[in-house]
Amino acid sequence: MMCAFAKKTTLTALLLLAAVAQAYAHIGSGTVSSFHSGFMHPLSGLDHMTVMVAVGLWGSLKGSKAIWAWPLAFVAVMMLGSMLGMAQMPLPLVEPGILASVVVLGLMVALAIDLPIAAGIAIICLFALFHGHAHGAEAPDNAGGFEYMAGFALATALLHATGIGVGLGLGLRFRRLARAAGGVCAALGAGLILGMI
Repeated sequence: MMCAFAKKTTLTALLLLAAVAQAYAHIGSGTVSSFHSGFMHPLSGLDHMTVMVAVGLWGSLKGSKAIWAWPLAFVAVMMLGSMLGMAQMPLPLVEPGILASVVVLGLMVALAIDLPIAAGIAIICLFALFHGHAHGAEAPDNAGGFEYMAGFALATALLHATGIGVGLGLGLRFRRLARAAGGVCAALGAGLILGMI
């Protein structure tokens, strides 16, 4: 039976994701356009979406401080990576790193790998740097830097919250379903790497 906290977390994550997407469906120019572009960027690619949900799922499986520390670390390092990308500073292996992140983080969830929190942060930060660099490098020319970054930071946080909400909502009783979602993530990553998706 789901605890009240898990139910509220799942419902809140899903409602926030739906509400924000609707609020920015009609874009204008300037700040709103920059924010909207940033917000939509993580939602426009299967690779970005699955990784960000996987971080939340993995944190929920680990429990304790990982529930907030892993997503927070991802967002913080992603912002750093985006600044590098916007400044056109080269970072090797960005695309392979992003594709590897889909498989690796999917497997972390599927196999319920129980690493120390610091080790999980190290893995997450490495992949967050690649994702952030891609967000920054692909920013539209007319996007305001701060608004664009705020947009994709919010979308990323909501995707993390969705993963956390689903993981906590399923609870210990349905832990295998959360792990199965990780397996789907890893399979999607493999499909992207092989060019099948």
